[in-house]
Amino acid sequence: MMRSARKPKLSDRVISALRQQLAAGELRRGQKLPTENQLSATFGVSRTVVREAIAALAADGMVEARQGAGVFVTANLTTSIGGIAADMGNSDSIALNVLEVRLAMEVESAGLAALRRSASQEAAIQEAFFEFEKLLRKAEPTGPADLAFHRAIATATGNPFYVEVLDVLGARAIPCDVTSPWATETALSIDYQIGLQREHLAILDAISAADADAARDAMRVHLTRSQERYRENLQKRQAYYARELEASKRG
Repeated sequence: MMRSARKPKLSDRVISALRQQLAAGELRRGQKLPTENQLSATFGVSRTVVREAIAALAADGMVEARQGAGVFVTANLTTSIGGIAADMGNSDSIALNVLEVRLAMEVESAGLAALRRSASQEAAIQEAFFEFEKLLRKAEPTGPADLAFHRAIATATGNPFYVEVLDVLGARAIPCDVTSPWATETALSIDYQIGLQREHLAILDAISAADADAARDAMRVHLTRSQERYRENLQKRQAYYARELEASKRG
């Protein structure tokens, strides 16, 4: 028997509606949201559901609770990828969405690169790897070298659309750089970046050995670990903002 699709949570419906209002410009930066009672009546849900939705939006950096004053919009949404990244660059949930796209795309691109790379393309991947190593030792931002490493792999597939998609995501897809709006203290730590470089080495070795399966596995491990870190961070932020919302309500 086929399993039925998961029924969306009530809070998901509220979140989606509020996001649409932000995208349409009906809610703008600095504007105060309706009260819990008003939102509850508007959407036909309980105040608990409203709080859950607001907590999720707050964790995304879209709204913030101000004690004794209410909940205010802190970001504007646009419909373009670049606009979303610019307005919501510090959002862990958006980072997770980007990583999900990268995981779907780059696992296969690593496998194709292992099979198709030319000598010059392999050299470009190696060059980016060693540039990351050099910057890491000098304690300088590694983000550009990290992106160059992944872009060189995309180029080695011989399919320009892999490169195009990665270029659309751009530098914001790399969270381990001080210039990234998604950077966290964990991502900026030396130990974390040393771990990244070990993962890069596994990818590079597999591509150099023309082992497509190993290249896919290494890339999957690399991006999945980033997903796990951001998912954990998002859960912590949601819990924090839920407490802040409760405190503002009592205040």
